[in-house]
Amino acid sequence: MLGIIGGTGLTKLANLKIKRRQIVRTPYGEPSGPLTYGDICGYEVIFLPRHGHGHTIPPHIVNYRANIWALHAEGVRDIVSVASVGGIHPRLDPGVIALPDQIIDYTHGRKNTYYDGGDLPVKHIDFTMPYSDRLRNLCLEAATNISESIIDGGVYACVQGPRLETAAEINRLERDGATMVGMTGMPEAALARELDMHYAAICPVANHAAGRGSSAKGIQYDNMGDVLNKTMQRVRNLIERVVVGHAC
Repeated sequence: MLGIIGGTGLTKLANLKIKRRQIVRTPYGEPSGPLTYGDICGYEVIFLPRHGHGHTIPPHIVNYRANIWALHAEGVRDIVSVASVGGIHPRLDPGVIALPDQIIDYTHGRKNTYYDGGDLPVKHIDFTMPYSDRLRNLCLEAATNISESIIDGGVYACVQGPRLETAAEINRLERDGATMVGMTGMPEAALARELDMHYAAICPVANHAAGRGSSAKGIQYDNMGDVLNKTMQRVRNLIERVVVGHAC
């Protein structure tokens, strides 16, 4: 089954016909909210808003372990995540949709593994390629089928949040090879890998990163919200086609 994790700007899926909502208990506490069961174009999916239905959970407080565990417990084996980002690379202007193929983790203090000295033996995962090639290709094919432009590839820098970055920090991330910056990509991707789940991220660009383009002298929140709202409609259309392709 396909699971969809929504981030900032995607607390609900307008094209999801809801069948039921279910609270799932996990050994790691409460997920961000009840899992929403529904269908898109007649195909069943499970949706979970990462920040809660009222967008009240900041990125450093999200219970990533509970979220991924709950989806796995309900039969999800493939996850498509939606995670808004700031664009570092010149091609990543606000309104662009990117599909990263690499990630760098700058977070700290997050519960980032299921194998932390409890009852489970230590498991070392291969994280060379953090995103599923199969799901990435599915997203790329979906974009082609609806004539949606999407940037194939990129390096997602996952920072702690909830504050945005300084211009100097963005310069550092760029020197490290990052092309976009967000706050929720880790440990989500690694936890999915630990449970042998396939995972890919669709990343709409909400703004230029600090010190870049229109954010050279500061990030304009009003503009960011307007851009993200418009881009999310395109993301919903893309997800719809991904769901159809996943079922076929």
